[in-house]
Amino acid sequence: MEPISAFDMLKIGVGPSSSHTLGPWRAAERFVNEIKAAGLLDQTATLAVHLYGSLALTGKGHGTDIAVQLGLCGQDPEFIPIEDVSAIPERIKNEQSLLFAGVRAIPFNPGQDILFHNSESLPFHANGLIFQAYDGKSQLIHEAVFYSVGGGFVVKEGEELGQNSVRLPHPIVTGDELMQYCLHENTSIWELVLENEKAWRSPAEVKSGLLRIWSVMKDCIYRGCHQNGILPGGLDVVRRAPSMHKKLIGQRAYRNADEWIAAIRSAPYSFPEVSRWISCFAIAVNEENANFGRIVTAPTNGSAGVIPAVLAYYICFAKPEATDDDIVKFLLAAAEIGSIFKKGATISAAMGGCQAEIGVSSAMAAAALCEGLGGSVGQSLMAAEIAMEHHLGLTCDPIGGLVQIPCIERNSMGAIKAITAANLAVESDPSNAKVSLDSVIKTMWETSKDMNTKYKETSLGGLAVHISIVVPEC
Repeated sequence: MEPISAFDMLKIGVGPSSSHTLGPWRAAERFVNEIKAAGLLDQTATLAVHLYGSLALTGKGHGTDIAVQLGLCGQDPEFIPIEDVSAIPERIKNEQSLLFAGVRAIPFNPGQDILFHNSESLPFHANGLIFQAYDGKSQLIHEAVFYSVGGGFVVKEGEELGQNSVRLPHPIVTGDELMQYCLHENTSIWELVLENEKAWRSPAEVKSGLLRIWSVMKDCIYRGCHQNGILPGGLDVVRRAPSMHKKLIGQRAYRNADEWIAAIRSAPYSFPEVSRWISCFAIAVNEENANFGRIVTAPTNGSAGVIPAVLAYYICFAKPEATDDDIVKFLLAAAEIGSIFKKGATISAAMGGCQAEIGVSSAMAAAALCEGLGGSVGQSLMAAEIAMEHHLGLTCDPIGGLVQIPCIERNSMGAIKAITAANLAVESDPSNAKVSLDSVIKTMWETSKDMNTKYKETSLGGLAVHISIVVPEC
């Protein structure tokens, strides 16, 4: 299988969805690069984008139309100023023109040139999209079919993976392989993952990159705790994190995110208060995600709040003396567990329901926390298994196709389950476990395949059809 880096599992991007926003955005960027490589930029006069399956059914609520426009303009989701995420599509709509590849203005009407094929799906994956470029005589000059397969990963139709893959010293596909490598090398999970990461970048680059990932997570939590208002999309969901935060932080003074973390660490809290903090962290991230804010896919946008919440719990309450190295170790371990789920099952809600998002993120966080608490490799894998075991069958049924209800609260629940799973595992003997991580991954994949399509991010079942809320243009 294609090797997966920690930086593939933890990507900096823009909300609200990794598979419906970040993936299509990256696909549009790839299409632009193909046009440029083929020397067709000057010949391109008009464009058409076709969305299929889950991308069509919930694309408006997930900002798929916004994402493809930004990608066609050559914008990068990791670095685009957040205010431009809404400003550029608004300008395109008003001017009926798009700055293709950031250099060539061509006519573009989002209402006509982005087509939502609600009753059709492409064969490979539920998240399919086609880009077409036409010349001045309306002749098709280039077409590309892409699939957004979850977590911001994009696959082009007919693309062969692994042709230019790096060679890892410890190629891992299953939990059992991870265990055997760790036992053979006498290492923890994070140490083994770091050895693999050296195939892509130096240890110093790994550390700085992961600390940047944490910085984005931390800033996202901080912003979410201080931004009042109503989330966009028509559901009129009121942000809850700021009011929760205000009650918890009290009168403690701080001027930035780092001082804020120090202020939280400095005060004693009861168990109920710690529990509320965990929920506050998770909800803050996903309210930012729903507001098209900058987040980290972990491993997806819809589940972006779980790992930051558990990591914030770890450094604020479980191990307040935690250092930057502890944060790096946490993220390395979490990413590896996520990659095993991706290889053995899916991290796409359009393929596996919400068990593939919240369930996987909870398992990632549980394993990382368990190792951070001093758990063995076996206990950490056990923690991941426990977390996923209690998310099996979780459906994806977003009301109005928006990543808000029940998605935001589910991140809080996933974080709490991760912490519970880690605490259970660290007090257990993994040799007595009846269920392995690999068996729960296999079960998750079988459950995904058996699950009715209407419960896989289509908004055609569950809460999405039983809650009588009308969402404009969704």
